[in-house]
Amino acid sequence: MNKIIIFDLDGTLFDTSRAIVETFNAVFKGLNIPLVGNENICTTIGLPLEKAFATLLNISPEEALIAKAVEQYQLQYRRCILPKAKELLFPGVEDGLISLNKKGVKLSVATSKFTASATALLQAAGIDVVFDEVIGADHVSKPKPDPESGRKILEYYGATPEMAVMVGDTTHDIHMANAVGLRSIAVTYGIHNVDMLKEAKPTWIANCFDDVLRIIEENILK
Repeated sequence: MNKIIIFDLDGTLFDTSRAIVETFNAVFKGLNIPLVGNENICTTIGLPLEKAFATLLNISPEEALIAKAVEQYQLQYRRCILPKAKELLFPGVEDGLISLNKKGVKLSVATSKFTASATALLQAAGIDVVFDEVIGADHVSKPKPDPESGRKILEYYGATPEMAVMVGDTTHDIHMANAVGLRSIAVTYGIHNVDMLKEAKPTWIANCFDDVLRIIEENILK
């Protein structure tokens, strides 16, 4: 069977960190919540929205304010991030994904975004057609770093862990891969720095998307 590459979205395919911070701040202003600081927001990127807001506001995810904040985030996301989707792709991503797809590599996404938001971002960037499956936070009972999302993708393909590789920019991605038994590529150009990523023990480290493609070509497709 063909090889499977599972990608994270934010910080891996899309340079969305600044836009995400702006969107969080817009939500806080709209709901008259004191700003929590951009650095604090950055530490929550990669978490499901409910958990991110609950962490930043130091309240339970079950509080009514969390549901309201998530709703406002989704509204701001559609207004602010989706129109910029194509320009937010990291260099080399679009051509690289198309090249992998043409070589018969199976491509999927495992993200902490809601599935609808992830799919909308891929569609807005014009790269949705290369992906077979998108597993978002609402498709699992426990998001990354729990292994559930990775296992769901393997089940979709009827594949074993040896056939798949996870590519992500946070320790959540790498820990998920390790828990499933997947090899992994940690990218250093996203949210978590190289020292944090090394501690999670990825199989390979890539400093740009071209590095990701080279690692796949040299170690996975041969």
